[in-house]
Amino acid sequence: MPTEQPESDGTFAWTSTTLLLVEPVAGGQRGLGYTYAAAVGAALIREMLVPLLVGEDAWNGPERRASLLRRVRNMGSGGLAARALSAVDTALWDLKAKLLGVPLARLFGQARPAAPVYGSGGFTSYTDQQLQAQLTGWADAGIPRVKMKVGTHADADAGRVRDVREALGPGPALFVDANGAYTVKQALELAREFREAGVSWFEEPVSSDDLTGLRRVRDEVPAGLDVAAGEYGDSGFYFRRMLEAGAVDVLQADASRCLGFTGFLQADALADAFHVSLSAHCAPALHLHVACAARRLVHVEYFHDHARLERMLFDGVQQPVNGALAPDLSRPGIGLELKRADAARFTVGTST
Repeated sequence: MPTEQPESDGTFAWTSTTLLLVEPVAGGQRGLGYTYAAAVGAALIREMLVPLLVGEDAWNGPERRASLLRRVRNMGSGGLAARALSAVDTALWDLKAKLLGVPLARLFGQARPAAPVYGSGGFTSYTDQQLQAQLTGWADAGIPRVKMKVGTHADADAGRVRDVREALGPGPALFVDANGAYTVKQALELAREFREAGVSWFEEPVSSDDLTGLRRVRDEVPAGLDVAAGEYGDSGFYFRRMLEAGAVDVLQADASRCLGFTGFLQADALADAFHVSLSAHCAPALHLHVACAARRLVHVEYFHDHARLERMLFDGVQQPVNGALAPDLSRPGIGLELKRADAARFTVGTST
């Protein structure tokens, strides 16, 4: 699906987003799960994963997941394979909840009635006027935390952040996300200027592959500035290494990348063991129920691109109220149903 306009962050630019949808059927119920990845991932799901699911018992989730992980062993369980596995895992959880006739938050066990959100977008491709309008719009709508992208033009970032703070006023929390674009020295220099502008969250200031550099930034940034990373995590091993390195104040996890809801809850357990907060990355409608079950959760990213697509494609998408998303507990599973007629014009491949 095309974006409203070209979007970019500190290290990447895009003009469309592809959603891979999985719908397993059992007992007269249809589950729903998805991820955001290249369309080639659909072939991986159809050819490698679906044959291990057809005719199997929908109740035996752990057994199914173990067989799927074994199936992708020789190609590697990360990257695109992890995205594919994530879509299947979320769909199997949704199916199980629908077979039981309960919302997924109740099946997991709720830790909170609603999940706080932060408005996220603020792309580096935006003009200053577009950037400020988007972030102040979220604040005016009652979302007390907003995030902007930085890193494309490092020499201009401090001024851009100061201008956003002036437009927002002192109230809303301001987050920045560099998507790993800075060097350690750049990140530390800019961290001081960002903090002076009231920034309280510095996401992926350097590449998440550089845990030593990430730890150094975390140790040396001004007080009151949390360092966050983890959005690319594709397994519990990834999150454990990041936590053992002491690289983050807040761990991010994405159920569309980290082996689904099963992996997200594992990330929550690890964050709990290390006494670190957890934030859900992107796909707000997908994360809502599992976020309400996560013990260490502080908020869910209300990412502009994904929130827009989820509203276009699904019935049952909840809107933020007073800066939080609350699940509709009258709907089973994750509470979403595909708008088939609306989705049809974007569909690039199907299989049954």
